[in-house]
Formats: sequence, structure tokens, C-alpha cells
Amino acid sequence: MSESDQLIQAFDNRARRRDDRRQLFRMVLGAAAVGAGAFAFTSDAAAQSVTDNDVLNFALNLEYLEANFYYYAAFGTPIPTASIGTGGIPADSLPINAGAHIVPFADRIVREHAREIAADELAHVNFLRSALGSAAVAQPQIDVGTTPDGAFSTAARAAGFIGASSATAPTFFDPYADDLSFLYGAYIFEDVGVTAYKGSSSLLTNKTFLDAAAGILATEAYHAAIIRTNIDQLGARPGLKAATVRDDTELVSNARDSLDGATDLDQGIAYVTSGAGPTSNIVPTDGNALAFGRTAQQVLNIVYLNKAAVTAGGFFPNGVNGTIKSSANNA
Repeated sequence: MSESDQLIQAFDNRARRRDDRRQLFRMVLGAAAVGAGAFAFTSDAAAQSVTDNDVLNFALNLEYLEANFYYYAAFGTPIPTASIGTGGIPADSLPINAGAHIVPFADRIVREHAREIAADELAHVNFLRSALGSAAVAQPQIDVGTTPDGAFSTAARAAGFIGASSATAPTFFDPYADDLSFLYGAYIFEDVGVTAYKGSSSLLTNKTFLDAAAGILATEAYHAAIIRTNIDQLGARPGLKAATVRDDTELVSNARDSLDGATDLDQGIAYVTSGAGPTSNIVPTDGNALAFGRTAQQVLNIVYLNKAAVTAGGFFPNGVNGTIKSSANNA
């Protein structure tokens, strides 16, 4: 094995996953040539007329979701109604979000990070709404609550963090319970957000919009690194399901991978052991140290918490607003 191959393997503890990531990265590089075909639309006619506004509105839906989660965690409220658009559905008007609350942070740094990210995500919402003008979609129904059948509990159950729920013995996951629970909740969103912008920004034709998308992608990548680093600092502690917190992140990663297709791309933060000793995995990349992207369909598989082709579910009980609505058929 060459020195180059050894270095690659040191940053990827499973050769198969490394090869799969490289293969998908080659596929993603071809996304620009695929164009509108990388998305799922409400009709064939819509697929032929996708616009930059469609792509930005897809991103806006994701920003509504992230902003509301972080606002609840940092301040105990959803985002201001002035930012949800005419006809938008306030998160606190839905019974499913009744359990969302401010996180009783024990670590001052984690609390300050939550506040900064909350402000950034709201700024993204406002920026995209301003860029889209009258074309901006309103906020759809969003589930960021703690109910036993809600999105966070369903995702946690898929990762094995909690057991099955019943009427007599309900189980639920509260991402607002403490620092680690918050970080797990944020970890679900941030990695997906980065791959969403990576996978769709190349489809924008307006250079001004492309520049803005690149700026948001960079911000989301910073956010993801912050969350992954904070989790890593707690990484050796016992996990909710696995032996350690780091191993818990692999369970979340595997759950996401079970939704977005057959290729194993996602990565947790479990350390890689090589001849040079343990190496962290704060930045999930392929063997060439390049981040991967997801198509809009794959992103919707994850936020809908469904590997089938559907138009609603999970964190968006009635689906996202706009033209890009359907997940991929990965069943």
C-alpha cells in the first residue's frame, strides 16, 4: 500500500465506505449536467420549468426548520411571526410543538453557540425571503416538538436512543433537555444542511444567487463543525445507546444513511485509529478531503424520515412549500 493510500485509509476507517463516498462524489460532480433532473417536482411540467426561485425556496424551507429549532433551544420561543410570511404557520400554534422549550444549558459556551446559530439561521430566513421577494414561500407546518410520535422522537427511535412507544408506556426524545440532547438534535440538522447546499447550489444560474448560496453553505459548515466539536468534547462519556457519545453519532449517521439511498456516505465523529494514533473526524469528507452533497430528494428523505417517495412527514408533517416537494424512492 502506498503512502498516499495509507493516509486516505487513516481518515476513513472502512475502505468500503471510502470507495462509496468517492463514487458518490463523482456522481455529485455530475449534478450540474443533470440539472433539474436531480430534483423531484409536483408535475412533469414543473420539472421542465424549474427556476432559481424554486431552488432558493427549497432552501428557505430548511432554514425555517433550523431557525425554529435553534430559537426554541436558545430563547424558548419560535422565530418571530414577521419572518414566516403571509399565511405562514407559527410553530407555537401547533400542538406537536407544545413540548419545545429553552435548553437549561450547563455549559456557557454551548449556550452561546446556540444563540449565535439561532441568530444566523433567522438571518438566513430573512435574507432568502428578501432575495425571493413576493416569490418567497411561507413557513409550512414544522415539527420541532417532543411528542412520542413526533419527528425528534421518531429519529431518536431509529437511532436506538429510545425504545418503542405505546399508549401506556410512551417514550420520547427531548432535544431541549440538556446540553448533550440539544447537540444531538442540532447534529441531525447541521450535517444535512451542509449537504443540501452542496448538492443544490450548482443548479443555480444567477451568479448573485450562487454567491449567496456559497456564503450560506460556508456558514452552515461552520455551524456543523461547532456542533460536531462540542459533541466530540463529550465524546468519551457513556452514550444514550452506544458505549460512548462518539459511537452514538455513528448510530445517527447510520439512520440517515438508511434513508437517503444505498450508498454509505454519512459519517459520525468516531475516531479513526491508525499508525499515527487516534484521529478526530470533525469534518466528514471523502478520501480526497472533499465534502459530499445530497440531492433535494435525498434531503427530503431525511427530513421526512422516510426512504420512500413521499411529499410529507417527519419534521414537515404536511410537506414543504414550493415546487420541490417529493423525496426519492429509496425503499
